[in-house]
Amino acid sequence: MPTITLTGLETCELWESEEKLYQCNEHGRTCSRFQSSQQDARTKTGEQAYECHQCEKFYSYLSVRTQLREMTFVYEENLKSFSTPSDVKIHEGRHTWNKHYVCKHCGKAFSRKFHCKLHERLHTGEKPYVCKHCGKAFIAHRDCKRHESIHTQEKPYVCKQCGKAFSISRYCKIHERVHSGEKPYICKQCGKAFSRQLSCKLHEKLHSGEKHYVCKQCGKAFSIQSYCKRHERIHTGHKPYVCKQCGKAFSRQDDCKAHERIHTGEKPFVCKQCGKAFTVHRVCKRHERIHTGEKPYVCKQCGKAFSTQSSCKAHESLHTLEKPYICKQCGKAFSIQSYCKRHERIHTGEKPYVCKQCGKSFTTQYNCKTHDRIHTGEKPYVCKQCGKAFTVQIYCKRHERVHTGEKPYVCKHCGKAFTTQFSCKSHERLHTEEKPYVCKKCGKAFLTSVDCQKHKRIHAI
Repeated sequence: MPTITLTGLETCELWESEEKLYQCNEHGRTCSRFQSSQQDARTKTGEQAYECHQCEKFYSYLSVRTQLREMTFVYEENLKSFSTPSDVKIHEGRHTWNKHYVCKHCGKAFSRKFHCKLHERLHTGEKPYVCKHCGKAFIAHRDCKRHESIHTQEKPYVCKQCGKAFSISRYCKIHERVHSGEKPYICKQCGKAFSRQLSCKLHEKLHSGEKHYVCKQCGKAFSIQSYCKRHERIHTGHKPYVCKQCGKAFSRQDDCKAHERIHTGEKPFVCKQCGKAFTVHRVCKRHERIHTGEKPYVCKQCGKAFSTQSSCKAHESLHTLEKPYICKQCGKAFSIQSYCKRHERIHTGEKPYVCKQCGKSFTTQYNCKTHDRIHTGEKPYVCKQCGKAFTVQIYCKRHERVHTGEKPYVCKHCGKAFTTQFSCKSHERLHTEEKPYVCKKCGKAFLTSVDCQKHKRIHAI
């Protein structure tokens, strides 16, 4: 049985070398290791001749084995093949599950020394791999190589469904799962499935409760490093992601990509129920809940369920009564930042959301989208009792109360119940004598907007 024994240093030098010594007879592709060349050839022929002792599975390639402090490449017919000695550690770890390598900073244990070193760089900030083109530094060698392919613009991997091209094979496979709906990665704690391994690992950290990453500005802790970095940009105002079309800058890469699709018109995310297409994946998921009725976000205080995380957080703030966001114009306080910004537009008159069909502008994105349905005729909200369809969800809920007789809004003063919040607030003004709607011509005040509008017609005559 032929073997080649190398020290850790020699092995490292071999891996770091850019020299390519072996050539595949079939493809003509050069490889840096004999192992890689053999693997390339066997991939072409589809031959499966080798068996792993532990799991008794057959594989196509020659193998590499790692032994403690020395690296031994073993070519024999009864082992699984790997492209690097470290990959053998992964495979053998599945049989033994030993975790001998411990992080010096947080105590987390690893079955591979390489993974432990990578993890420790998160604490030290060390980034030894630098892009040759732009100088950007990376913790891991593969991340650097992946980044460098952006500069070369080579995209040899093409999606079979839509033809979109990718520079990395793995990215292409992940993208294809958008079409197939495949979710091979399962959370061990709750069983939730994911299309990406990284997404699954990040999700599992939420169960562990570990929060190793701390904001340098305010001390807020996070379980995921990228979440911490994203949060820190709130303090610094740093927006590293720039739209190639119009130059608009973003603090999050996902937001930048979603914005760029406005220019390209690309809508890769399609609702499985009705076929409606979306530029953003999370918006598509949110839309699909209209059909399924799923409400995965639950209030920790009262157990009320919501279809979106933002709605759940907004509701939870009602229990805490914390209102950290203050209007600069009038001093009114809000529990949600987006509510505060929306309110401030009353003072500024800003209407940033414009209908593409008729050009009408709106202060909120929600109102703009609701208005768009007048042009498209879309009515996604359907009454469960009679099947009547509505453009707006609150209109549908209000209608359903006709069937159920539900009156959830109760007057604080006399206990009278109402089907709509608007009716309840209008009624309460009879007790408080509040008249918020004022005629600009004569200063006369009214209980309701309708009464104020009727009055204004007197001046118009």
